[in-house]
Amino acid sequence: MKNLAIIGAGGWGTALAVHLAKQGYRVKLWVYEEDLAERMSHSRENDLYLPGFTIPESVTPSSSLRQTIEGVELLLSAVPSHVCRSVYQQMLPYLHKGLVFISATKGIEEETLMRMSEVIRSVIGERFDPQIAALSGPTFAREVASEIPTAVVIASEELPLAKKIQQGFSSPYFRFYTNNDIIGLELAGAVKNIIAIASGIVTGLGYGHNTIAALITRGLAEMMRLTQALGGRPETLAGLAGIGDLVLTCTGALSRNRKVGERLGKGEKLASITKGMHMVAEGVHTSRAVAQLGEKLNVELPITAQVYAILYEDKDPRQALTELMQRELKEE
Repeated sequence: MKNLAIIGAGGWGTALAVHLAKQGYRVKLWVYEEDLAERMSHSRENDLYLPGFTIPESVTPSSSLRQTIEGVELLLSAVPSHVCRSVYQQMLPYLHKGLVFISATKGIEEETLMRMSEVIRSVIGERFDPQIAALSGPTFAREVASEIPTAVVIASEELPLAKKIQQGFSSPYFRFYTNNDIIGLELAGAVKNIIAIASGIVTGLGYGHNTIAALITRGLAEMMRLTQALGGRPETLAGLAGIGDLVLTCTGALSRNRKVGERLGKGEKLASITKGMHMVAEGVHTSRAVAQLGEKLNVELPITAQVYAILYEDKDPRQALTELMQRELKEE
C-alpha cells in the first residue's frame, strides 16, 4: 500500500508526509487553506506550520478532498479533534471499503464524548464497516521532520492491521510498536494534554520540579482510572502512548499545551492566549469533554476538574493548586 492520503497539513500532518515520502509512499496531503496549498506546491515548504523543512516531490499538496482521496489505499487523518467529524462527513462520498483509516489526532469530541476512532467509525459506518488504527506516542513534529530518533505506537483492535502499518511506516529513526488497546492509547493521548496545561500553569506560577513531578504522576493516575472505566488496559499507559507522551508534553519546550498553561499561570486569559495561536492546543478543547466524561462515569479527575475551572470558569490558578494540595489525605 504505497498510495497514501494525509488529511490535515498542520505541523504533525506535514511531518508525517515528509517521513512517509522518504519511506517510498506517494503522499497526497490535504491542506485546509487554499493559499497555503498553492505556496507549498511551489516552494516545497509549509511556511505556516512547519517552516524550514523541504517537502519531497512525492508529496502532492491539495485543498481538494476529492483529489486527495482519489486512488489511495491508506488515509491518515491529523486534523484537530473538534473538526474531525465534519471533515469525515465531507470526505464520506469519496471513501470506499478498501481504504485503511489511521487516526493521528489526540482528543475527545466535546458533544458526544467519543474518542477519535469512534467518531470516524460513527461517520463511515453509515456506508461500511471501516478498518481503523490509531497512532500516538511522544512526538514533536519538528523532531520527526529532523529525523531525531522517535518511538510511537500504532494500535488497532485488528492487530494484523497494526503490524502491517508498523512494517510500512517504521524507519531507522522512527520506530513503531503495536498494541490492540486502542481505547487506552486514545484516552492517554487526550488526557495527557490536560495534564500538560496543568504543568505549564505551575511553571508559570513559579513552582519547581517537585510540583511538576507530582502533577505528572497524579495525572497518570487520572489517565489510568478513566482508561479502566472505559475498558482500556492500564499497562498501555505504562508505555509510549501513556507515560512517554505525558512526560514529553508536560516538560518539552515545544509543547503547545504546556505553553498555554504557562501563560495562564502568569495571569493571561484564555481568549487572549488562543487568539494569536496558529495551531490548536488540544487540551483546551479536551478538558471540557474529559471533565464531562469523568462526571458521567463517576471517575475522580481532580487535576482535570481544576484545569477546566481555570480555562472556562476564570478560576485563579493559585487557588486551584491550593485546593489540589488540600484535598482529603489518602493512600496512593
